[in-house]
Order: sequence, then C-alpha cells, then structure tokens
Amino acid sequence: MTAGTGVTPAILQTIARIREEVCALHAELTRYELVVWTAGNVSARVPGTDLMVIKPSGVSYQDLTPEQMIVTDLHGTPVRGTNVGGGGTVDWGNPPLSPSSDTAAHAYVYRHMPEVGGVVHTHSTYATAWAARGEAIPCVLTMMGDEFGGEIPVGPFALIGDDSIGHGIVETLKNSNSPAVLMQNHGPFTIGKDARSAVKAAVMCEEVARTVHISRQLGDPLPINQDHIDSLYARYQNVYGQ
Repeated sequence: MTAGTGVTPAILQTIARIREEVCALHAELTRYELVVWTAGNVSARVPGTDLMVIKPSGVSYQDLTPEQMIVTDLHGTPVRGTNVGGGGTVDWGNPPLSPSSDTAAHAYVYRHMPEVGGVVHTHSTYATAWAARGEAIPCVLTMMGDEFGGEIPVGPFALIGDDSIGHGIVETLKNSNSPAVLMQNHGPFTIGKDARSAVKAAVMCEEVARTVHISRQLGDPLPINQDHIDSLYARYQNVYGQ
C-alpha cells in the first residue's frame, strides 16, 4: 500500500503504535550511551504499507514525543493529507518538522531489504572508532558468533544527504549474517526484523567493539573457527530463548 491508498483506521492505529515505539526506543540509545546531543536515529517500517516512521532532525532526545515522529514514504518524503478515493483526506498527524538527515538511507534499506522492519544509526564511541579506521571487527567472541554470525563488516565511505549511505548498507549486508555495518568514517548502522531488534543490534555492536578493542590492547585476540561460528549462530538464532 502506498501513501494515501487504501488507508484504513487499523493502519492509522498501527502508525500511532509505531510512533510510540520509535519514540520510546530512542531512550534506549541514551540509556546505553550510544548517542550524544541529537545524533543518531531509530526508524520502523509500517507493516503492510510503503511507509516508515522516523525521528525528526535536531530535536533533543529528552524532548521527543510520539507526536513528533514523522511518517514518510519509502523515499523519505513526509506524507501529507491526501484525498483517498473521494472518501476524505487522511490526517497523518505529521508535525511541521523535518525528518532525520539519515532518512534517505533508512528508506533505501527498506526499499531494497523487504525483510527489514527497523533501522538504527548511532555514533557509539568504540564502534565508530573502528569505522574511522575502516576496519571490520573480527569474530573473536562467542557473543559475536551468536549475534552477528561472523565479523561486523565495514561499508564504503558515503556522504550524508541522499541514499548513498543506504546503498552502502545494503550492498555490505546482503551477503552477511551481521545485522550491523560500520560505515567508514561515519559509524554503525543496524537492521532488524523490527525497530527493537535493530536497537538490540546497536547495543551489542558497541559492546563487542569495546571488548575486542580492549582485547587487542592486551595482545592478539584468538580467532574462532568458522564451523564453530556457524554452530553458535544457528543455535542462538533458532534455539536460544523462550
């Protein structure tokens, strides 16, 4: 469903729920110290539609409210009131704010990775430090085998403002088990089946980036055999938990 086509009360209720979820998840970024000031963002796909919800640009985290979350199409354009088949105008509830400067990147991911329901970007210290060096984080922890199924790869350098970053994310992750990518000289982007899963990936990405960095200060981290990584990943993804 595209913006303004086949809009139902149920879809508008879903959008309201996702606005609340996306707003609340931004508090997790500050809780885990993954962002400073107004940097970073969380977005979520609106299931069954060609729409997404993302935070506004330049608004302090402590001031964010669900009503400020912006609904855009999958090209990053905020949706406005649209006449639907003579049935009236849809009130999307969009505030007079600009969406995040990374909106085009998020939108590109949703267009090209239909399995993705959430995208997160942070400038978390250790993961961004690896990105600044253009170096993948090697899989030397069982936690990495569980969560990432291998190394956390590096994506190409890209300027902010269009979908170049999104293109780099998709091209890097399409052949990887990792839900995280370190965009060179920029920082980590993570994906997930929903926004909460993408936030978890961002938290875990920073944790392993810090631990592997500390390990390298002590010596050379020991690699894990690929067969063992595959086994760890399969168990964690398919058996672990409730």
